[in-house]
Amino acid sequence: RGISVLVISCPCALGLATPVAIMVGSGLGAKNGILFKTAASLEETGRIQIVALDKTGTITKGEPRVTDIIPNGETTENELLKAAASLEKKSEHPLAKAVISYAESKNIICDDVSIFKALPGNGLSGTVNGKNIFAGNLNFIKTKAEISPGIKEIAERLSGDGKTPLFFALDGKLLGIIAVADVIKDDSPKAVKELRNMGIRVVMLTGDNERTANAIGKSAGVDEVIAGVLPSGKEEAIKKLKKLGKVAMVGDGINDAPVLSRADIGIAMGALGSDAAIEAADIVLMDDDPAKISLAKKISVHTLKIVRENIAFALLVKAVCLVLSAVGIANMGVAIFADVGVMVVAVINATRALRLKNKTE
Repeated sequence: RGISVLVISCPCALGLATPVAIMVGSGLGAKNGILFKTAASLEETGRIQIVALDKTGTITKGEPRVTDIIPNGETTENELLKAAASLEKKSEHPLAKAVISYAESKNIICDDVSIFKALPGNGLSGTVNGKNIFAGNLNFIKTKAEISPGIKEIAERLSGDGKTPLFFALDGKLLGIIAVADVIKDDSPKAVKELRNMGIRVVMLTGDNERTANAIGKSAGVDEVIAGVLPSGKEEAIKKLKKLGKVAMVGDGINDAPVLSRADIGIAMGALGSDAAIEAADIVLMDDDPAKISLAKKISVHTLKIVRENIAFALLVKAVCLVLSAVGIANMGVAIFADVGVMVVAVINATRALRLKNKTE
C-alpha cells in the first residue's frame, strides 16, 4: 500500500501536463509563421480584449507612392521635388522612400544636406546650400512658414482621400505639398472583421492627421481611430486602453518599440519590422499578414484549454486512485496507470492542438 501511494502521488503527470501542451502550441504557431517568444506570451495572448494596430506596414502595405505634387507660388514641380528628395534622402521613414523613389524616376539630382535632424512625430530639418529646409506635417511646418488658406484646403482634400500631405519649407517660404498614399493590404479588412467577430475591440494608432487616418480606418473597418499621436502619445494611448482590458499592440517600426513593450502583449510584423520592434515584441509574425493576429489568439485559447484539461484529468485520476490505494482497494497495476497512464493521456490530449491547423487552413 505504501509503495502504491508513493507511485500514485508522484507529480510527473502534473509536471508534464502543461509543458507538453505549451510545446505543441508553440510548434503550431511556428508552423504558421507565429513565434511566441515565451510561454507567458502564449498564455496571455488568449486573454487579449483590445488590439491596437499601427497604420503603416500593419494595416497598410508600408509601400507608399507619391500621388500628387502641388508647388506653392513660383516654385516649380522640379524645384519642390529636388528640395524634398534632398532632405528625405537622409530619412528611413517609408514616406521618405516614396519621395526618393519618385525623384529618381524623374532623374532628379539631389543636393547635399547637412545638420540633418529627424523630429519624431513632426518631420525633418536640415541645411541645404546654406539654407534651412524643413519637411513634415501641417502643425510642424506652419511654425516654419506661412501657409495660405488655399493650401490648407488642398491638404484637407488630400487627407479626405486617404492621402498623407507632406509640407516642405525653405528659409521661411513654403515650397509646396507632396501627397503620398499607402494602400491598405488586401486582407486587412478581413483580418479586422475576424478580430471583431471574436469580441476584440480594434483600434488604429497613427501619427497621420485625423482626416487621413479616419479615411483609412473606415476602409479597414476598425472600431476606433487615434490619430495625430507622437510616439510618446502612443504610449499614453496604450495606458488608457489598458484600463479597459488586456491590450495587444501590433507594429513594425523603430518608434513602435517602446509601445510594444508598454502593451500587455507586443506583436511585431517580422517581414517589414525593424530589429528594435522585433526585439521588444513578445510575439513575432514572420510575414506581414494581419490575419495571423487572430490565429495567434486562437492557438493560445486552444492551448490553454488543453492545459486545463490535462491538469484537471491528472488531479482527478490521482485523487481517486490515491484514495483507493490508501484503503487497499487499488493494486500496483492501478498505481502504475495513475502515474504512467495519465502522462500518456496528457501527451495524446496535447496533440489535439494540431487539429486547430486543419480548421484554419
